[in-house]
Amino acid sequence: MYSVYVLKSLKNGKKYTGQTNCLERRLYQHNNEETKSNKVNAPFELVFVQECETRSESVIIEKYLKSGAGRDFIKYIVV
Repeated sequence: MYSVYVLKSLKNGKKYTGQTNCLERRLYQHNNEETKSNKVNAPFELVFVQECETRSESVIIEKYLKSGAGRDFIKYIVV
């Protein structure tokens, strides 16, 4: 199983979208500043998760969420 997720920074409200096969581990890494790309935005809260059967499916959904329409979708569901 794979998860596509959206995190929201508790520090500045920025959102981060990613996908992983172990959501608990990945969330731990983000919140403990173990990821170079966004450690300055930690800590995070999980605001959206979608489970996928395959990695290829999760990559497609992640790509959509990073598109303009996907970002609009996230704005709509995350207050």
